[in-house]
Amino acid sequence: MFIDIAKIKIKAGKGGDGAVSFRREKYVAAGGPDGGDGGKGGNIVFQVDDNLSTLADFRYKRKYAAPNGENGRGNRCFGRGGEDCIIRVPRGTLVKDAETGRLLADMSDDEPQIVAKGGRGGWGNSHFATPTRQVPRFAKPGTPGEEFEVQLELKLLADVGLVGYPNVGKSTLVSVVSEAKPNIANYHFTTLTPVLGVVRMGEGSSFVMADIPGLIEGAGEGVGLGHQFLRHVERCRLLVHIVDVAGSEGRDPKEDFEIINRELEKFNPELAQRPMLVAGNKCDLATDEQIEEFRQYVEAKGYSFFPIMAAIRYDVDPLLKKIQEMLQSLPPVRRFEAEPAPQVEVEAMENTQVQITRHDNVFMVEGKWLLQLINSVNFDDYESLQYFQRVLIQTGVIDALREAGCEEGDTVSMYDLEFDFVE
Repeated sequence: MFIDIAKIKIKAGKGGDGAVSFRREKYVAAGGPDGGDGGKGGNIVFQVDDNLSTLADFRYKRKYAAPNGENGRGNRCFGRGGEDCIIRVPRGTLVKDAETGRLLADMSDDEPQIVAKGGRGGWGNSHFATPTRQVPRFAKPGTPGEEFEVQLELKLLADVGLVGYPNVGKSTLVSVVSEAKPNIANYHFTTLTPVLGVVRMGEGSSFVMADIPGLIEGAGEGVGLGHQFLRHVERCRLLVHIVDVAGSEGRDPKEDFEIINRELEKFNPELAQRPMLVAGNKCDLATDEQIEEFRQYVEAKGYSFFPIMAAIRYDVDPLLKKIQEMLQSLPPVRRFEAEPAPQVEVEAMENTQVQITRHDNVFMVEGKWLLQLINSVNFDDYESLQYFQRVLIQTGVIDALREAGCEEGDTVSMYDLEFDFVE
């Protein structure tokens, strides 16, 4: 079964906790703290697998979790990092945040993409030793890994997309120009899944053609197979609109042509601007007057017209040569850019409470929302740093530190961020 949308839950591993340990050996005086750091939690990594063609596997397994990092140990032994959890998907899969719709990754090339980052390992007590604090009896816990629900959406990678009404000959054309074997029959919606075929135009020259299941009026709103397969046209560099020029099923070819174009524009206005060729199929059933009338109609709109008989491959080669010629000057198959994480808005936070723990003059501040804030801030950028300071003031973190006894010069520790408190 062809499945091109799936929703799964992913959870990266938690970072291991830092260790509280002191070196004690018979002939070593004042060994001091030697607690090691916790290991990093495993990431959730998406990887393209060309052996997969659908998202059907995600119907049966919907939860994926990476291992946690190990805790630190004495003698400065760091915990082992958790292994990454590799999720294999077909080429062309988009990974989106299910809650916000934000695009996290476009799996169009062989580069693995980290979608959920594992938690950072906590620092052992050896990090907190100073000349005035020689016996730190505290360490940092590991931070939790990212956890959320993602939606996987497959958009096939093809150079050319065939569009048109059902039963106009799209599958027949793919079958005669490539090795693809789509279902072909004389009834509507024979093709229920997109079919890819590689068209070879000589040594070192080829392109991928996609047979998109037939569209009907209202497809832009999901009528028929509508939304289910229109998404697969979005990446195509060139569209070939196939029309039954003979009107063999009692429809007007001109009306068919306009209806499909409107549905493409309704679904995505960019598709209306996509380069398009028009192929008039079933010319053996049409009169010369019908073919010429439709040619004039199409060419008046600025499209190139190619009368063909796909079933016997009549006059198909001129169409293929034109496709090859146009593809040489068109940009590559479209890739979607991942959207950056939005800055945390203070007003949208439901709970800005923090937990403050004091160890000597080190004030450790923890809070789930605070970790999210730190991950969204670029501390090398002055404006971003100012934003971070402003959020700490607005949410009452600075006041809470004062109430806990924090004074100027004391150390404030927020996960893997440390700074001196300044009044």
